[in-house]
Amino acid sequence: MAGSLDNAKNKAKEVAVEDFNKAKSLAHSAAKSGAYLYPIKGIFFFISHRTLWKPLLSKLVPTFSLSVGVIAFMFLFAYLPQLAVLVFVNGPLAAFTTILLTLSESSTLINIISRTFLLQDALVDTFDGVMVARNQSDVLSEGRQLKSGNFKDPMAKLGKLVKSPFEKFTPKAIIRYVMYLPLNFIPVVGTVIFVLLQGRSRGNSVHTRYFQLKKWSDSERGQWLKENTAPYAAFGTVATLLELIPFASIFFSFTNTVGAALWAADIENRNTTMTEMQNSASQEVKKSA
Repeated sequence: MAGSLDNAKNKAKEVAVEDFNKAKSLAHSAAKSGAYLYPIKGIFFFISHRTLWKPLLSKLVPTFSLSVGVIAFMFLFAYLPQLAVLVFVNGPLAAFTTILLTLSESSTLINIISRTFLLQDALVDTFDGVMVARNQSDVLSEGRQLKSGNFKDPMAKLGKLVKSPFEKFTPKAIIRYVMYLPLNFIPVVGTVIFVLLQGRSRGNSVHTRYFQLKKWSDSERGQWLKENTAPYAAFGTVATLLELIPFASIFFSFTNTVGAALWAADIENRNTTMTEMQNSASQEVKKSA
């Protein structure tokens, strides 16, 4: 009996050490990549380039109205019932954690509704405008017509879309969100884990447009995301935290899109393994043909 307990303890210790080392490795990779800085860079780039404001300004009134309506609805009908449950779990921290939970739920609803019905084209225009501003017209031409001539305004150079824009929210993303929601009932730590998990999911979608422009297959996208889990999770976590800020989530949706485009442009400029991987895949296709 004692031997079995010792074996179980040793196994548990091995698993804990293994998980800790994995987490440490991911954290190191995320820090080394600097991907977590791109949402912040996106804010400054967006603010300093007034021409990029056009898509946001065109959607400001309907999205702000949507945000106010959703947040008001959630705090009126969801805050108190959730507080009644969390007060038994979180004690004096219940009010704070319930606010975070309600804001998270509101943010998710706002993003689902706005990205599906209001912002999709505007976010694509913003991403593409940044790519033009960062001299990535060659990449962008794979998915969009570009007007000839020298334009000081990158948005004015954008023509008709050749490829359909970002993917809309999928039922899988909503199901995953609902599955992770109970984590918020764990004091503080649960909310942090919830944000990190949401951040990882968010990170996997930030370069959907870029992968589309690169003509990557689903398997190529999956391989790249798997090899770069930490950087994308870091970007997604910061982006998620920014979009949790009430009444500003739509603004940060645009700045996060700018940050994602800046990151994509840097990948192209540095000719990283992503570009090399695409070239290799293209060569294999040509050989097989």
